Amino acid sequence: MKTVKRKSVGTHFSMCVQPAFIIGTNNEDGTHNFAPITWVSITNEKEEDYLLVISMFGSKQTKQNVLRTGVLSANLVSTDMLGLMDYFGTHHAKDGKKDGISYNVCRGSVVDVPILDESRWIYECEVLRAVETGESTTFFCQIKNVQIDEQLTCGDTFDVDLTKLDPVIYSGMYHSIGKLLGKIGDFSQ
Repeated sequence: MKTVKRKSVGTHFSMCVQPAFIIGTNNEDGTHNFAPITWVSITNEKEEDYLLVISMFGSKQTKQNVLRTGVLSANLVSTDMLGLMDYFGTHHAKDGKKDGISYNVCRGSVVDVPILDESRWIYECEVLRAVETGESTTFFCQIKNVQIDEQLTCGDTFDVDLTKLDPVIYSGMYHSIGKLLGKIGDFSQ
């Protein structure tokens, strides 16, 4: 194996490779609200009982809606949705309705949350716990339903070809996934 030479750059660099999601919530007046969030991961509570973990910073409307209702949708962003993600990220609910770009919304199948027709992978979630850390709130969400594009196949949790989902990956800039490299155990020999 090749040894990598490294240098210290300080602690202000916080690059972290993160999947991009658009979180859907219900406003108090019944309308929908969407915002891009990239602090999203999964954890295990029990053997196969996964929780979606979502952290939100500040006082954005999306965060307030989740605190009020306890429900949300997490719509995975694919590269063809990048314009929509960027729009939601540069237009805020406090400035009015986000209707300057065309997109289609429907309701979740199990949880009453707005979801984006454009997304190929959607989690419908209910918040089990919220943990405050400074100005951030981390939501531990029970996944009540997962909707995927009918053209996708998944044999099990580890049988998802991300190249077919074509997700946007965020690290301060937008990236995409280039190729499937293999499965766990393919490289240990």
